[in-house]
Amino acid sequence: LDLSNCSLQSVPPGLAEATAAIVLDLTENPLPAVPSASFRGFTDLQSLAVPLALECPGGSDAWQDVTVDRSSRLCQEQRNPCNSSQQLAWPCPENSVCAPDGPGLVQCLCEGPFHGYRCLREDTFPMLLFGGILGTATVSLSLLLWGTQRRKAKSP
Repeated sequence: LDLSNCSLQSVPPGLAEATAAIVLDLTENPLPAVPSASFRGFTDLQSLAVPLALECPGGSDAWQDVTVDRSSRLCQEQRNPCNSSQQLAWPCPENSVCAPDGPGLVQCLCEGPFHGYRCLREDTFPMLLFGGILGTATVSLSLLLWGTQRRKAKSP
């Protein structure tokens, strides 16, 4: 994705839809900063070129190789922050695993049958019970309204 020399003052909001990008060029733009959160979901990004005045998103620790030339900074090959030896492994709650979510960003995904807040709920949503209660309430209310309102419908 080549966005070089587009006179960008900030990261375009539509960039969030390009999470499948492998190469991204933001050079020759008057960008004051590039927030790391702008690259959430960019797990396939292998090469990112930013203006020289800016740092690589997530910092230089988030990339295997950071190269600086006359007018740009090239950030190549994202590191997996979940198994980084430089820092402590990302603390995910019990019943979840750490997964990369872009340069320097992580997410905790629930494992197996666990779901919900902090992966504390086990099994699946009780669809049969929920559907039964909802169906019974709907039928009962419908019969009640039909019975009370039908004599008004027969009147001329």
